[in-house]
Amino acid sequence: MKLTVVGGGSTYTPELIDGFARLRDTLPVEELVLVDPAADRLELVGGLARRIFARQGHPGTITTTADLDAGVAGADAVLLQLRVGGQAARQQDETWPLECGCVGQETTGAGGLAKALRTVPVVLDIAERVRRANPDAWIIDFTNPVGIVTRALLHAGHRAVGLCNVAIGLQRKFAALLDVAPREVHLDHVGLNHLTWETGVRLGGPGGEDVLPGLLAEHGGAIAEDLRLPRPLLDRLGVVPSYYLRYYYAHDQVVSELREGPSRAAQVAAMERELLTMYGDPELAEKPALLAQRGGAYYSEAAVDLAAALLGGGGSPYQVVNTLNRGTLPFLPDDAVIEVQAAVDANGAVPLPAAPLDPLYAGLVANVTAYEELALDAALRGGRERVFRALLAHPLIGQYAYAETLTDQLIAHNREHLAWA
Repeated sequence: MKLTVVGGGSTYTPELIDGFARLRDTLPVEELVLVDPAADRLELVGGLARRIFARQGHPGTITTTADLDAGVAGADAVLLQLRVGGQAARQQDETWPLECGCVGQETTGAGGLAKALRTVPVVLDIAERVRRANPDAWIIDFTNPVGIVTRALLHAGHRAVGLCNVAIGLQRKFAALLDVAPREVHLDHVGLNHLTWETGVRLGGPGGEDVLPGLLAEHGGAIAEDLRLPRPLLDRLGVVPSYYLRYYYAHDQVVSELREGPSRAAQVAAMERELLTMYGDPELAEKPALLAQRGGAYYSEAAVDLAAALLGGGGSPYQVVNTLNRGTLPFLPDDAVIEVQAAVDANGAVPLPAAPLDPLYAGLVANVTAYEELALDAALRGGRERVFRALLAHPLIGQYAYAETLTDQLIAHNREHLAWA
């Protein structure tokens, strides 16, 4: 089995490598290729990756290359974890929206649109080259904004599934609170990428007992603290929103906090410099503890589980993924991409039936889905007016004066990445 990681020079990658090493019985990788144009980073990450495999006795080979076509040749699955523009572009995404009093974040609001415009054309080019190399290869997208990127891939006919670590993080959190094995916890997870709610927490599988009410009653304070939302709000909702809902439910408070800084991008950039120094230590043969602060917790377990299921070698039968709606949420188009529990096997991901979604959440999901459709149109066809329409449609922007200003700023800050600008 050959797997390729595009964006293999990311500081995330040792987390992924550690999962491949530990879970080799689930996903027996024989050849792993890390692809990245940043040669210096790739050399450091690749060296650590080989030492992790050696330390844990993994027999697979790890190679590194800047040549995308060589890297994806013959791959059974390709994982995408790239960041077009690097942390510098992220720093901009998190900064200029604040000038209008709008949240500055790399996947939400105006910053999220900027990332989508930079990313979608690059990902589609990569996917076409994967398809030419091996039409049967699966593409697993971890590149943000996952919902929009996965929608672009699926609309172009690629064999793709989107992946996010929010659900597995909550599953592990709930399992610890309930003192059960993570595999015993099944989430009724519904919504869009970075716009989801846990409407049930079931023990044993999709039809198991829903323990969410008791979980909130006994541990609501700890859950609310993790989400940085007030406990009474969770009690009133009766569900657990993802922490990204804080950008909606406490928007002005978040903007005030972000203005006080430092930005997450600045923190991550400093962390990456320290991590890369660590990765260069020839004695280091395990992922460092600092990597846990980088983000992407449990990404490796989720990626291994998904790849194993798609490649027919095992993996959990039900997983939270980003895939086509196909009538699951009847108020959305069938070709919208939603993030839900799905049955996953070698034929792909099929969403499980979902209970009717409360209008309190369905309205926001419908609104953001419409924004994502406009965002994808802007990413594919370009043009100032399409960018403006997407920004005007976003529920965190909405006012035409803000949309006008943000359109100009988005284009100015991303001109080098926009072929049409």
